[in-house]
Amino acid sequence: MVALLRRIFHAFGAHSWIGEPGLVVRHYAPKPRNWPQDLTLRIAMLSDFHIAEPWTGLDALETIVEKTNAIQPDIVLLVGDFEEGPRFSRHLPPSDWAPVLAKLKSPLGTFAVLGNHDYPRIARKRHRALPSPAAMGALEAVGIRTLINEAIPLQWNAKTFWLLGLGDQIAEFEDGQSLADLDRTLSQMTHDAPAILMAHEPDIFPEVPDRVSLTLSGHVHRGQIRFFGYAPVVPSKYGRRYLHGHIVETGRHLVVGGGLGHSGVPLRFDAPPEIVLIELGGPA
Repeated sequence: MVALLRRIFHAFGAHSWIGEPGLVVRHYAPKPRNWPQDLTLRIAMLSDFHIAEPWTGLDALETIVEKTNAIQPDIVLLVGDFEEGPRFSRHLPPSDWAPVLAKLKSPLGTFAVLGNHDYPRIARKRHRALPSPAAMGALEAVGIRTLINEAIPLQWNAKTFWLLGLGDQIAEFEDGQSLADLDRTLSQMTHDAPAILMAHEPDIFPEVPDRVSLTLSGHVHRGQIRFFGYAPVVPSKYGRRYLHGHIVETGRHLVVGGGLGHSGVPLRFDAPPEIVLIELGGPA
């Protein structure tokens, strides 16, 4: 049955995590004007796992980890949506999958933000931001620091840069206020070292100031199901403006990953799951 589904999916150019992942590595080398050339940094960005059996299950996660480690990143950044698999799937508790992500290897370590699916649902499909969602607790327990409206300095090659993690923009407190607080996050930078911002949804990008060298997002899955290169459904208020890839607006840089798993239906069409490799610094 698994082999039959694999043949059907591949015959139509579709991708699922049954049998063979079809995983690709997407490479970008942005040149933000406020990132020093002599600060070279290899970033592996992973997003939108939606971990569940039999789609993006533990075997698929092992493959993701193995291929990510093979590209030898300096740092690994996980940009949210670990939880809530698609229809026809079985939930895996974070205590099952977090130890697999703990196998990611890089000199600077692995850091994460949460996505909208990492918060429990409440009435009318809204979300309530809890002090410690299950995904966050499991990630922190295996040594993966999870940032919510937080900025931390990191040292690399005798230089410092800031890593920022924005709270999720869809998740809300019970009073309806968004969990995301960009001003609070930016205010924690106490010196002018370059900065990388992790923000699950790319919709924050128009508000991100020049102070930030690079914004990293996921969430939209490259449309997940595309026809002749066109994505009819994109979960963003900006439509296809931030659909995928390296985007530059008014000199500011954004990379939107295509994600790894499935939301809604367990199918990706013309939107293969991807590991994103970003190289900063080096010759212009």
